[in-house]
Amino acid sequence: MHAWPASEVPALPGQGHPLRIHDTATGAVREVVPQGDTARLYVCGITPYDATHLGHAATYNAFDLVQRVWLDNGRQVHYVQNVTDVDDPLLERAVATGQDWTELAERETALFREDMTALRILPPAQYIGAVESIPWIVPLVQQLLASGAAYELDGDIYFSAAADPRFGEVSRLTREQMLPVFAERGGDPDRPGKRDPLDALLWLSARPGEPAWDTELGHGRPGWHIECVAIALKFLDMGFDIQGGGSDLAFPHHEMGASHAQAATGAHPYARAYVHAGMVALDGEKMSKSRGNLVFVSALRRDGVDPAAIRLALLSRHYRSNWEWTKSVLDEAVERLGRWRAAVSRPDGPSGEALLAEVRAALADDLDAPAALAAVDRWAAAQAADGGTDEGAPGLVSRTVDALLGVAL
Repeated sequence: MHAWPASEVPALPGQGHPLRIHDTATGAVREVVPQGDTARLYVCGITPYDATHLGHAATYNAFDLVQRVWLDNGRQVHYVQNVTDVDDPLLERAVATGQDWTELAERETALFREDMTALRILPPAQYIGAVESIPWIVPLVQQLLASGAAYELDGDIYFSAAADPRFGEVSRLTREQMLPVFAERGGDPDRPGKRDPLDALLWLSARPGEPAWDTELGHGRPGWHIECVAIALKFLDMGFDIQGGGSDLAFPHHEMGASHAQAATGAHPYARAYVHAGMVALDGEKMSKSRGNLVFVSALRRDGVDPAAIRLALLSRHYRSNWEWTKSVLDEAVERLGRWRAAVSRPDGPSGEALLAEVRAALADDLDAPAALAAVDRWAAAQAADGGTDEGAPGLVSRTVDALLGVAL
């Protein structure tokens, strides 16, 4: 599966700061310094049946900032993302709408690529579907079975949560907190015969009318969590720098993934930091497919909204915060984009180097995009009020906003 084209990242003078970012597993903002010249990042991708809503966009925008901070810090970035192109929600949507599930997945994945391109999100080096990862999943499940970390139940295969003594360290939830969340987010704690209600599905044997593949595990398809583990281990290996996604993935998805990998390899940690973006709401409720309260990037673009304004709207809220999308959020972004473009269109201005330093410091401090936007606002206001004598300032500010915030002025 192919990703989308990369927008050029302008070169900036000097070098940015090391990234300090909130790690869910420790509950603290801490410095994440890659071990070597290449930073390794895995971000969980979409299940392609409702792309791309603003909750998606906010998440991938956040991890795009991670890439940009690392690049500005002189690192190369090895970024991997998956596409869950076979899973229960996708199949259910296909049945409900009378569509072929493969056609639905392909169409929504193509739309996602278009939206990511429009928003100037830097693409992953590997963009891998669940279906194409089955050859890596099967031996991983076999390894877990052989070690006793997995077991069969009526033809299905489950991971034993007890196989990883560190189970729970990613989300930091108690068992009592985990159980209802597991049920809400794709788990089956009440299935009879499981050794533990929190054991997660690794391999689902074929069901009538559902897609399945012939493998050494039998005729079936993979579970959700093992998909990402197989892809991450294939391309990034253990101990990669950041595992990212929305906050609703901390448990069970990232918790289970870490335990699968650690039980399979005997190594720790699966990822050196777990970073999660907040949820975006509409009309007081989290945007979700089940509620049907989604705002789509493609719909905004069709209505003539500049993608740069959509990106500025996303940047106006801290990536870890839960916030609500409103018309005023977009209106403010459109107005801000106009002010910034007017400011950089002049032949000179206030110091561009000072602005660059402010933006770098803000983003290195737990991706504080609102603080970075405020710094550019101050520069634009000074430009409008008094101007300046730095002839290189408008160009440097434009490159700064482009390289670090992903917004083309």
